[in-house]
Amino acid sequence: MRIITLNVNGIRAAARKGLFDWLAAQRADVVCLQETKAQVRQLTDEVFWPAGYHGFFHDAHRPGYSGVAIYSRREPDRVVAGLGWPDMDAEGRFLQADFGSLSVISLYLPSGSSSEARQAVKFDFMERFTPVLRGFRRRRREYIICGDWNIVHKEIDIKNFKANQKNSGCLPEERAWLDQVFGPLGFVDAFRVVNQEPDQYTWWSNRGQAWAKNVGWRIDYQVITPGLREAVRAASIYKERRFSDHAPLTIDYERAF
Repeated sequence: MRIITLNVNGIRAAARKGLFDWLAAQRADVVCLQETKAQVRQLTDEVFWPAGYHGFFHDAHRPGYSGVAIYSRREPDRVVAGLGWPDMDAEGRFLQADFGSLSVISLYLPSGSSSEARQAVKFDFMERFTPVLRGFRRRRREYIICGDWNIVHKEIDIKNFKANQKNSGCLPEERAWLDQVFGPLGFVDAFRVVNQEPDQYTWWSNRGQAWAKNVGWRIDYQVITPGLREAVRAASIYKERRFSDHAPLTIDYERAF
């Protein structure tokens, strides 16, 4: 089972850069996208509806903002759009597809980098999402939560750790929350199951020469329930072509889909 996640920073822009041509060659079972920045009614071109895939979207009410999507080869048994939180659901940040006893989620956590007010929104999301995660663990299901979590976990996950201690995405409180997610809550960072190397990033600022110098952040994850840990077989971050300021994260699981 191959799953790909990518913050596309605009699905239409990513399509123009060749994203769907690349995806066609990846043979992914599920593709999770974040920050689609489009309404479904705007996606009239056939490129957005690739052959062999079912497509599902949870759009933000505000045009050109946020939004998540899931493409899957197998038709889901159930699709859930939103968390039941009117404020965040209006921003299109959560989409879940159920396949038998497996749920795959496309998640886009708020960014707090634009203002203190948005950082407060991010902290509120994290607080409210904690019992949701706890609830997932109580169910007899496996979960793969794909997406842009907008937080680096450890020093190894960012090039300039010390210089970013006061910047959203690397705040001590945010990283401590991920300690809880990957600690007492029992979830697993699928990428780190098979790759413990430094300099493994999924996002690069458009400022300076961040991409060329690999001055990046690893903020895109596939967060899995512990029952899937032994199923993780391979993980890769695709950097040969750029479809976005993020890179696609692909993880292969030894599990029947």
